Amino acid sequence: MTNNRPNVGVKVEEMSFARADGDGAVTIGQPKERWTMLFVYRGAHCPRCKRFLAKLDAALPSWTEVMDVVVVSADTREKALADKEEFGWSFDLCYGLTVPQMRSLGMYVSEPLSKAETTGAFAEPGAFGIQPDGTLMLVDISNGPSARPDLVELLDGMKFNIKNNRPVRGTA
Repeated sequence: MTNNRPNVGVKVEEMSFARADGDGAVTIGQPKERWTMLFVYRGAHCPRCKRFLAKLDAALPSWTEVMDVVVVSADTREKALADKEEFGWSFDLCYGLTVPQMRSLGMYVSEPLSKAETTGAFAEPGAFGIQPDGTLMLVDISNGPSARPDLVELLDGMKFNIKNNRPVRGTA
């Protein structure tokens, strides 16, 4: 069995994701002033993702007090923009996550079960807490649509980590 888990405690590979609304791109893995929470979702075909993202959007002001929030999938711009407009999400919704980027993040990658589901490989859900210097601090990944972090607990833990300058855990 090979180990493809994300490398916490090291800098994330620099990646840019285009915003669905056409307002430029978001880049992770380079130094910035604030922490970033990157949420990877399966895509427009996933109803569980939409419920999770609706909860995230409802709690977004609490999140953005502390850090930047970026949400990305492998979807096309058209799919991502359609969801953003339909659901009125206010977070940075990005698209075009590539399989090499998924692999770099240590994501589980799935192929569609049918063309009705989607048309290409997509990442299963994940959440990544990234320090201002680009270091990966916290990882929560799943190999399927049903396992998601509790957003209240995750935010509470991230606030604690940031306030207390906690070290990266689980490096061994």
